[in-house]
Amino acid sequence: EVQLVESGGGVVQAGGSLRLSCAASGSTFDDHAIGWFRQAPGKEREGVSCISLSDGNTYYTTSVMDRFAISSDDAKNTVYLQMNSLSPEDTAVYYCAAGLHTGGYYYPITEGCVAGAMHYWGKGTLVNVSS
Repeated sequence: EVQLVESGGGVVQAGGSLRLSCAASGSTFDDHAIGWFRQAPGKEREGVSCISLSDGNTYYTTSVMDRFAISSDDAKNTVYLQMNSLSPEDTAVYYCAAGLHTGGYYYPITEGCVAGAMHYWGKGTLVNVSS
């Protein structure tokens, strides 16, 4: 059974940093894309950043570019999201998701994180940025 477990959320002051972790288990993921999505109260889910473990490409939504960095530790089956210069607008529940990213499931991840292409989801971790 595939499981994705997020950790690293919490309360931080504006301008601060957090590092989210997504620990994956139950499968091999070198042919998957892993994405971070977030949903703030009253807002739609948004694809924040994604990484393809099959081709190494990444994507960042415009609002987090130059502030957030996605990375992977293949040995640990873990994907990280380093979040710097946080603002109250970043407050949301952050979800990790994974989906096959090879063969018929391939798409150019540099164009965006596709929630519909994710097959597995974590339960989320709350990030609360105070002003």
